[in-house]
Amino acid sequence: MTKIYELVTTGWHFARWLRLGFGVFLAAQAIQLSDVLSGVLAALLLFQAVTNTGCCGAGGCAVPTASKKENLPDQKTVYEEVK
Repeated sequence: MTKIYELVTTGWHFARWLRLGFGVFLAAQAIQLSDVLSGVLAALLLFQAVTNTGCCGAGGCAVPTASKKENLPDQKTVYEEVK
């Protein structure tokens, strides 16, 4: 349950807010106009906003999270003159 709560409450970036805004707008339009297609599109956008998924599936279009890089020793680059 904690994992789901963290998924919903963290990682809100611009694209996620945009999906939420469009989803709420389309949901309101679907209710006002009794339009099923707008309702389905609104449900899709709201689902993507809440679960932070993109159009490609589970994290396919999501912004990648920062990962720790391994501390590798500095390697000196050797240059060779080409004639």
